[in-house]
Amino acid sequence: MRGKSINELGIGQRAEFSKTISESDIYSYAGITGDFNPVHVNQVYAENTIFKSRIAHGLLSVGLISAVAANVLPGPGTIYLKQELSFIAPVYIGDTVTACVEVINIDITKNRVLLKTTCKNQKNKILIEGQALVSPPKELDSDPG
Repeated sequence: MRGKSINELGIGQRAEFSKTISESDIYSYAGITGDFNPVHVNQVYAENTIFKSRIAHGLLSVGLISAVAANVLPGPGTIYLKQELSFIAPVYIGDTVTACVEVINIDITKNRVLLKTTCKNQKNKILIEGQALVSPPKELDSDPG
């Protein structure tokens, strides 16, 4: 399975992926990364922060952006090169996060695609915004010989 090559992409193409963030997602992410910041894993602590409850790790939601680029647009074979991010609002347990990528620039000679990246919650509130630079998979040679 191969994603879209540079010649199959166009400005304005979009793709998205949604996931509802669970408590087990937060604990799994903490266990994998070692990030046990109490704002993520300790309700009593989190209640005394500006968030008033536990929040998901910011990079957990960013991982959903990676899932869109890797699985949908450009898709399998895509290499992530760079990501710039702004964290706008927190993600709470039970929020449904929709990650979206949109093609905003294509550099055919360097095989690079610039993607606008966003994450929104179920209320359509922007949580994260930024840009990613990716290298889509190369076209397969149609001549087997």
